[in-house]
Amino acid sequence: MNRVVIVTGGARGIGSATCLRLAAEGYQVCVNYRSNLIAAETVVKAILDGQGEAFCYQADVSKEQDVIELFDAVEEKYGQVQYLVNNAGQLMKQSRFIDLELNRFDTILRNNLTSCFLCCREFIRRSPTSGSIVNVSSVAARTGSPNEYIDYATAKGGMDTLTRGLAMELASQPIRVNAVRPGFIYTEMHADGGEPGRVDRLAPNIPMQRGGSAEEVANTIAWLLSDDASYVTGSFIDVAGGR
Repeated sequence: MNRVVIVTGGARGIGSATCLRLAAEGYQVCVNYRSNLIAAETVVKAILDGQGEAFCYQADVSKEQDVIELFDAVEEKYGQVQYLVNNAGQLMKQSRFIDLELNRFDTILRNNLTSCFLCCREFIRRSPTSGSIVNVSSVAARTGSPNEYIDYATAKGGMDTLTRGLAMELASQPIRVNAVRPGFIYTEMHADGGEPGRVDRLAPNIPMQRGGSAEEVANTIAWLLSDDASYVTGSFIDVAGGR
């Protein structure tokens, strides 16, 4: 039986690692990307070289029509989408709350939360009887990320609420909805925030005394998607070294 998955923001970091892990487990993978075609094609090539199945598709998943066309493309190539990983997101330069502009706040909400809403809704409309969704939230949803990313933390807090509510609404169908909350993970996103070495700076404050890898998060996502987690919905797993 085909196992078809869309991974949004699949061209780098946690998304890339998740695409590679799922392909190795036999999923047919759509590597969604917004702008970095070269990175997306690199992920697809690695999957194909490993005898997996994948293709990449450009879509800005904060836009409704792009999401519709993304699902159309995957259905045309592989058939019904049964699995969804909402990983697409955005981080901007570290800032105190008082200095945040409305345009930035709206952009962060759109790219981190609205994108999740749109993809979840399209998935449910097309897969009404079964499936599994994993939303990639953040430990920032718990901490609030003061003095750095309150806007990002707010969006991820909204994702947590969406995850819980949607899981309860869909539990009897059954479509499972869960989330992972990464902590300080070595990905390119920290450079987007203006501090590429952020994980190393903060590692001494983590109980395990180190940052995490994208692969460690991908492993958790793969478990939540799988039948091994068949009795798990509305749950959150912090991949954060004890933080």
